[in-house]
Amino acid sequence: MVDFAGWKMPVQYASIVEEHLATRHAAGLFDVSHMGRLSIGGPQSLDWLESLLTRRVVGIEVGQSRYSLIVSSDDVMAGVQLLDDAIVSRESDASGGGGVPAGSPRMGLVVNASNRQRVVAWLTKHLPDSHEPPTKKSVTLVDRTLDTAMIAVQGPLALKIICSLCSAEDAERIGQLHHYRATPACVADQSAAVSRTGYTGEDGLEIVVAADVAVHVWEAIHSAGTPLGLLACGLGARDTLRLEAGMPLYGHELREDSDPFAVGLGLAVTLEGRSFPGADRFAALRAQSTGRIRVGLEFDSKRSAREGDAVYRQQQLVGVVTSGSFAPSLGRAVAMAMVDRNVGIPGMSLDVLVRDARHVARVVALPFYRRPKIG
Repeated sequence: MVDFAGWKMPVQYASIVEEHLATRHAAGLFDVSHMGRLSIGGPQSLDWLESLLTRRVVGIEVGQSRYSLIVSSDDVMAGVQLLDDAIVSRESDASGGGGVPAGSPRMGLVVNASNRQRVVAWLTKHLPDSHEPPTKKSVTLVDRTLDTAMIAVQGPLALKIICSLCSAEDAERIGQLHHYRATPACVADQSAAVSRTGYTGEDGLEIVVAADVAVHVWEAIHSAGTPLGLLACGLGARDTLRLEAGMPLYGHELREDSDPFAVGLGLAVTLEGRSFPGADRFAALRAQSTGRIRVGLEFDSKRSAREGDAVYRQQQLVGVVTSGSFAPSLGRAVAMAMVDRNVGIPGMSLDVLVRDARHVARVVALPFYRRPKIG
């Protein structure tokens, strides 16, 4: 167990490699309750988020989610700052009553634990009519992180395990979910929001329930999944899984000064016909052809590079490792790095300084691992 952003988190339950491979071949069970869960409501909530997030929000349907970035450009000295990456969703529409007009969207934001407080502070600062009573606000913001729990079940058997804990009707609805879609359901007899999302490169579900029933739901999933090969997984396996899947992590591949296009996250930025904090800066970044880009590096050995290790082309420093580890699915070490564009070419041979010794690595396209297609 370790302290992480104010939470007690498991690094591993037994073996990181065993947990990793269980997720790839059967299912992994993750407590991700540390992730921030924010609820945004009110008749103007959709337009408000449209004005603040880098990804287009207008047009999002009930039950649909999108990956986006949250950017601040208030501080003249600091300039444009990438505060976090996030999942934005349209959870439901109000039926009317309680002073909330029918059809008012209820939106959700899932943010990183380490950034939750500053994201909440920044969003709160930009709330319209904040002086009005709740029933008259056009936008409301509530941090639900401590009131709820979030459980991820990832892997090829994830849907089978969760659906076994649901009614036939709910199981059918969950089974028909497309990726980045969500539905309300009862899991282990508890009300839940179930989304087909995850952070492992596998198919899977993320389940949000009330905090006071989290242990019950966790234990029910664990009991149902253990005979099928499910293992509880900690931060260690979560990191190796997302690394194999080529998924960026805030604080590693993503930082306050990151260029999302260089990192490979252009899909999270919609510039045309929109205005949001930092939009002009991002437009300039998209147009440039200099600087470093994110690439994958594969090694022949199992000895892994770590964040901050230098990358060389012959004697010239050309980049830095942002994440690295032994990849259990591949049987060798891999890393992600930001390198000069002229060397970020698949097949290029580079040297990485690992513990004062140079190790040869090949530039490869991301992701390192793709789950097998079924059917």
